[in-house]
Amino acid sequence: MPLIDLVNKIKHEIAKFGAVGIGAYIIDVGIFNYLRFSGGEGPLFDKPLTAKVISTTAATTFAYFANRHWTFRHRETTSFRREYTLFIILNVIGMAIALSCLWLSHYVLHLKSPLADNISTNGIGLVLGTAFRFWSYRKWVFLEVSEPDLV
Repeated sequence: MPLIDLVNKIKHEIAKFGAVGIGAYIIDVGIFNYLRFSGGEGPLFDKPLTAKVISTTAATTFAYFANRHWTFRHRETTSFRREYTLFIILNVIGMAIALSCLWLSHYVLHLKSPLADNISTNGIGLVLGTAFRFWSYRKWVFLEVSEPDLV
C-alpha cells in the first residue's frame, strides 16, 4: 500500500493521537519542569531522570485512557490487563528513548541548562518516542477489528 493511501486510511487516528499527545505532552513537560525548576531549584533539581520518570508516568496514564476511549475506540477491545500491560511496556520503551536523549545531553555532552534538558528530552526524545508509540499501539495494543468468517 503506498504511503499516501496509508496516511489517508489512518488520518483520523493520527489527528486524535496527536491531540491526546498534546495533552500528555503538557502534563509531562509541566510536571517535569515543576519537579526540576519550581522556585529556581525544584524538589528534584538534582535528579533529572527521576523527574522524567514521574512526569512520564503521569502522562502515560492519561494517554492510555484517552487513546483507548477516544483515539482507538473503534478498534477491537481486549482485556484491560492485556492492553494496559502492553501499553505500559511500550511506553517504558518510549520513555527509554527520551531518557537516552536526556542522558546523552546531560551527562555525556554536559549540557545542563533547562533549555538543553527540555530540547533533549521534550524535543528530540519526544519526536522519536512518539513515532515509536503510534506504530506500536496500532500493531500490538489496539488491534484491528477482525472480520468474522462468513464461510
